[in-house]
Amino acid sequence: MASPDGAHISSGNRALFPTGPSFTLERFSNKDFIVRDFVEELSESAAPARRRSGPTNQAFDPKPLIRTFENALAQLATLTEELAEKETELLTSVRRAEIQHDQTLGELGRKLDQSIDSFEALDGSLNHANGTQINDRTGRHDAGGNIAVQIGERLEELDKHRLRALDASFLIQCWTELSEAGQLTSLEEMIRRRGGGKDMVRFAIIARQLMRMSQRLDPLSWEANGSKKASRTSNGMLGNKGYNTREIIEKFLETLEKDLLKQFDESYRRQNFDDMLECAKVLRDFNGGASVVALFVNQHQFFIDRSQLITDDVTTDNETWEKLADPDSEPPGVDPTLQSLIDEIKVVMQEESFIIKRAFPYYEIVLTKFIQRVFQQSIQQRLEMVLEKADSISSLALLRSLHASRSYIHSLTEDLKAHGLTEHPEPCSVHTAQSLDHQLDELFVPYLVGNSYIDRERRNLEELYSSLLFKFTIYHSRRKRPPTSFIGHLAHQGTQLISSAKDNYIERLNSSDLTPTQKSMMLRLAGVGDSEKNKNEIEVADDDGVASVSNAKRMLKWLAEGVRRTLELDSGSDTAKDVSALLNLLLTSMGQVYIETSLDATSDQALIQESSKTEPDLAYLPSFRAALTITNIMSRFIDTVLIRLAESNTTVRRGMEAQTKSAIERIETRTNNIIRSTIAVAQNWIAKLLAGQKKLDFRPKDSDLDGGRSGSGYFEALATPTCLSICTFLGRVASLASEAIDGQNLEAFSCELALGVRDLIFEHFKKFQVNATGGLMVTKDMSRYVSTLKELPLTSEVEGGVEVLGEIGNLFIIGPEALRERSRNLQQNAVSKKLQKADFRAYITRRDDSGSIGIQGVLAGL
Repeated sequence: MASPDGAHISSGNRALFPTGPSFTLERFSNKDFIVRDFVEELSESAAPARRRSGPTNQAFDPKPLIRTFENALAQLATLTEELAEKETELLTSVRRAEIQHDQTLGELGRKLDQSIDSFEALDGSLNHANGTQINDRTGRHDAGGNIAVQIGERLEELDKHRLRALDASFLIQCWTELSEAGQLTSLEEMIRRRGGGKDMVRFAIIARQLMRMSQRLDPLSWEANGSKKASRTSNGMLGNKGYNTREIIEKFLETLEKDLLKQFDESYRRQNFDDMLECAKVLRDFNGGASVVALFVNQHQFFIDRSQLITDDVTTDNETWEKLADPDSEPPGVDPTLQSLIDEIKVVMQEESFIIKRAFPYYEIVLTKFIQRVFQQSIQQRLEMVLEKADSISSLALLRSLHASRSYIHSLTEDLKAHGLTEHPEPCSVHTAQSLDHQLDELFVPYLVGNSYIDRERRNLEELYSSLLFKFTIYHSRRKRPPTSFIGHLAHQGTQLISSAKDNYIERLNSSDLTPTQKSMMLRLAGVGDSEKNKNEIEVADDDGVASVSNAKRMLKWLAEGVRRTLELDSGSDTAKDVSALLNLLLTSMGQVYIETSLDATSDQALIQESSKTEPDLAYLPSFRAALTITNIMSRFIDTVLIRLAESNTTVRRGMEAQTKSAIERIETRTNNIIRSTIAVAQNWIAKLLAGQKKLDFRPKDSDLDGGRSGSGYFEALATPTCLSICTFLGRVASLASEAIDGQNLEAFSCELALGVRDLIFEHFKKFQVNATGGLMVTKDMSRYVSTLKELPLTSEVEGGVEVLGEIGNLFIIGPEALRERSRNLQQNAVSKKLQKADFRAYITRRDDSGSIGIQGVLAGL
C-alpha cells in the first residue's frame, strides 16, 4: 500500500529496522489535510503485519509506534525550521516591497505635483492671454474640476466595460442553458423579475446575440429543413443535446417582440418618447422595424375614428350637384366632406410628425408610411366616394369634382411641405416632398392614366356643343341648297357633317348610360322638352339657323374651363398633345359645324339672289356679320391660349398652326365667295335697272320742255328714274354691308362694287343718243352716281376712278373748243380707267350735234 507521505513500505518482507515515513510542506498545505486521518495513517504504518497461520492473541508491541512517531516529530521539527526560514524571507521581501511602494508613491506624488503645477501654469498663461486674472485657489479649483471630470468619464467607461462583461457572462450562461437544456430559464426569469423600460431593450439585444451565436455554433439549425434529426446527440462543438436552438430563440423573440410592442404602445399612450425610441431601436433589429411602424400607423386613433365614418354617404345638397352639372354656372368647389377630411389630415400630420421625430430613429421612413396610409386609405376612399357620386350626376360634374379635389389635395401637400413636418420649422426633406408628390399622383392615376382624362374632356365638350347646336344642325340639315356648282358640293359635305352631329346627339340622348341629370341638362341646352320623343320632328324657326355670338362665347367659355382643368390635371409633357386635341374639337364644332355651315347658308342665299327677277333681298348680310365675329373670337382664342400652351412641343405647335390656318382659309374662302356673290347680285340688278333706261330720257322733245310729260319739272328733276332707283338700291346695299362687315373687308367690298357699277355706267351711256337738253340730265345722273358711290368707304384711287363719271357728263354739254382742250389733256393723261380715245370718241359720237363742223374737227384731231 502507499504510505501517507508517498514512501513505499513492504508488507511481505518487512525489514528488520523499517524506515519511518517522510513528508513535505505541501502535505500540510493541502486543503484536504485532516490531523486525525494523519495520525491514523501513521499508526497503521507502524503496526506489525499479522500472519494467517499465526496465533490470534499476540501481545501489543508499542515500540514501532514510538519509533514512527519519534521519526514524524523529528521531521515535523525540521519542517518547522524550514517554514520559519521561509517566513523570515517573505517578511523581508514584504518590508522591501513596502519600502519600494513608499518610494514609488513619493515619486508619483512628486510627478503629480509637477503635472498640477504645469497645468496651473498653462491655465494661467491662457487666462492671462485672454486678459483674465485668477488666483491660485481658483486655478486649483478649476484643475481639480477638470480632473474630476476626467475621473468621472473614466469611471463611466469602466462601468460600461463592467456591464459589458456582465452581459457577456450572462450571455454565455444563457447559451449553455439553451444548448444543454433547450431552455432560456435565466433570461426568462430575469425578464419576469426586471422586465420593463430599458431592461426589455437589453434583453432583446441579448436574444439577438443568442441568435447570432446559434448561426455560428449550431449551423444545422439553420439548414433548409429548419430542424435537427432526432438521432443526433451532439453537434461536435458544445455538446448540444439535439435541441433546435434556432426555433427556441425565434419563439422567444416572437414573445419578446410582442412584449416590446405592448411596451411601445403603453409608452405612446403615456407620451414617453424616450422609451418609445428605445423600443423602436430594438424592434428595428427584429424585422427592420416593420412591426412597430405598423402598430403606430394602423392603431392610430385617426384611422380608427375615420374607419367608422368611411361608410357615410356623400351628403352634398342637390343644389350643389345641379351647379356642378350646369356648364353655365361657376363650379362650387371641393366636396365639403372631402374638404373636412383633408383639413383634419393637415392638423393630424403636423402633430404626429413631432411624435414620429422623437419616437423613431428612422423617423423619415415612419413618416413616409404614415403618409402612404393617410393617402391610400383615408383620402382615397373618400375621394372615390365623391367621384362616384359625381359620375352618377353627369360627366361635367365628374370633371369638376376631379379638378376641385386634386386642387385641394395639392394645396394640402404644398402646406405640408412648407410646414416641414419632421423638419419643422424648416421645409421638409426632399424624400418627404417626393413621397407627398408621389402619393398625390397615385390618387388620380385611374382618372388620368393615358388618354383617359382628355377623352373624358372631349366627350363632355362634344355633348355640350352638340346640345347647344342641336336646333342649328336640325335647321340646316333640312335646308334646301342649290344642287350645282363646286360651292354646292362643299355645302353637301357640310350637310353630312351636321347630319352626323345631329344623329350622334340623338343617339346619345337615347343611350342607357346617360344619367337623368345629364339628359335633363342636354335637353335644356338644346331648347327642347323631354316630351318631344321624336327628335326628327322638332319644329325649328329661321332664327335657329342663324349663328349667335352669345352661343359662341358660351362654347369658348366651356372650352376655357376645360383647358384650365387640363393644365392642372395633366402632366406637363402631355399638355401640348391634349391642347391639340381640344383645338381639333373646337375647329370641328365651332369652325365647321357652326361657322362654315352658317356661311354656306349665307352663300346659298346669295346664289339664289343672283338669278332673282325682282329686286334682290340682301337681308342675309347682317347674319353674315355674326359668323365673321365668331371667327375673329375663335382665332384670337386659338392664338393667345391654345397655341401658346403648345410652345414646349415644336412639332405639335406647328401642326396646330397649320390646322388653324387651313380652317381659317376655308372660312375666308367662303367669306370671299359670299362677298363676290353679293357684289354679283348687286351688279346684276343694277345692270337690269340700267337696261330699263328709256331711250328718250336723254333726248327730250320740245313738247316735253313745253309742258309735255313733265313740263318745267323736267329740268327740276334731280335725276332720271333709273338713276334714282340705282342710287336707292346702292344705299340699301351699303347699309346692309356695313352691318355685315367692317374695316378692310368693307372697304374692299365697297371698292369692288363701286368699280363694277362705274364700269356698267361707263358702258351704259355709250348706248344713248343725247341732245343738248338731254346732256343736262346726263350730267345730273352722273353727279348723282358719283355722290352715291363716294358715300361708300373707298380708297383714294378708287374715288379717282369713280369721278371719271362726272367728266363723261360734261362731254355732252360743253362746246367744240372745250372738247378740243379735253382731247389734248386726254392724250397727255391716257391712264387705265380714265377716258381713252376710243371712249372719248364713243361719247362724242352720241351727241346729236356730232355731225357739226366743230365736233368733226375734234374727232379728226383724235
